[in-house]
Amino acid sequence: MVLYWRGRGKEVRGIVFTGGEGPPPGLCRNILREAGETLVVAADAGLGACEQAGVEAAWVIGDMDSLDDERRLDRYAGRIVRHRPDKDYTDTELALVFLREHGAGGIWIIGGGGGRTDHLLALAALFERREKPERWITGREDIRFLGAGTERFFPLTRPGCPVSVFPLGEPPWEAESRFLRWPLTGLAWNRGFFSISNELAEGNTAGGFYLRAIRGGFLVLTPFPGYSF
Repeated sequence: MVLYWRGRGKEVRGIVFTGGEGPPPGLCRNILREAGETLVVAADAGLGACEQAGVEAAWVIGDMDSLDDERRLDRYAGRIVRHRPDKDYTDTELALVFLREHGAGGIWIIGGGGGRTDHLLALAALFERREKPERWITGREDIRFLGAGTERFFPLTRPGCPVSVFPLGEPPWEAESRFLRWPLTGLAWNRGFFSISNELAEGNTAGGFYLRAIRGGFLVLTPFPGYSF
């Protein structure tokens, strides 16, 4: 039995609710509407955030060691994939594998902000892999992967919103930007380099900025609407 959040899109997008700081319930629902048709999986403690958003997970995955109340699982009989605590992968990793095996594409992670630094770094490291998430949404940031040869417009609603860009994977890296105060076009990227706390160019009327990854991949961080940076 597989449950979907019914949207207008044709592609089934994978959504993982994971533990840690995430968007408020209303924003979570808006994100799912934006995603179109989705297969929603809750990874362990992410089940709480999923239910608070009024979303029923299709599956619950993990060792359940950080679930606040195991009685939450009663309504998901037959839709629980339980793992032993002494496993080799995090609950979020297991959820990603599950979604790929069930044909979901363009996986988004909701939650995972704040809390333990090792968990934060583990989530960030997922974007270094060959099969990586497309988007990661915490309680403060909207984090997107931009692969070589792709371009995206990133809307920003207020002046002074911080924009940070990190190169991913193997060099070389090359990017081209428009409407940023400090252009990334022609910037020499080396391993360990990054662009942090950039912002919209003065007089920008586009309502955001464009970024194109010419060579290599990049992780782009912008603040979510409603977050006071």
